Amino acid sequence: MRHVLSALVMNQPGVLAHISGMLASRAFNIESLAVGETDNPEFSRITFVVSGDDRVLDQVRKQLEKIVTVVKVIDYSNKDFVERDLMLIKVSTESRPRSEIKELCEIFRGKIVDVSSGHVMIEISGQESKINAFIELMRPFGILELVRTGRIALLRDDLAEDENV
Repeated sequence: MRHVLSALVMNQPGVLAHISGMLASRAFNIESLAVGETDNPEFSRITFVVSGDDRVLDQVRKQLEKIVTVVKVIDYSNKDFVERDLMLIKVSTESRPRSEIKELCEIFRGKIVDVSSGHVMIEISGQESKINAFIELMRPFGILELVRTGRIALLRDDLAEDENV
C-alpha cells in the first residue's frame, strides 16, 4: 500500500540528507519526494510517498519523529487531502500535426509553455493517474524528454495542519 506522508522540518542545511539517510538505512524506499519552503521561511515541508503495510508506515513515522529537526509528521492515509504532481514534457511535432497535441493539452488542462520548429513543451499538473494517462497519449507523437516533480499534498481540513508552529 502506498502512503503519503508530510514532515514539517526546520529549514536548515542537511535536513533532507538526514531524513533520506535514515529512511535508506532502514530499507524504506521513497517513491516520490518533494521539498519546499512553507509560508514561514523558518520551516520547509517534505512530502513523500512510501510503500508498505501499516506496520512499515508506523515505523517510518516514529523514526521521523525522533529526528530533532522534524517539527511535525502528518500521515495522509485515511484523510481527505488534495495531491498533485507537476510535469514538463517535450513532445516531437515532426510526425503529426501540432493541433492534435494542442487539443489533448486542452482536454487535460495542460499548457504549452515552449514551441520550437521540431517540438512543443507542455506543462501539466494533477493526480498521478492523470499525468500517466497524458504520457501514454503523448507516446505516439514521440516523447523527447520528460521531468516530473514529486507529489505534493495538503489536508483539506484547514485546522489539521498548523504550519505556524
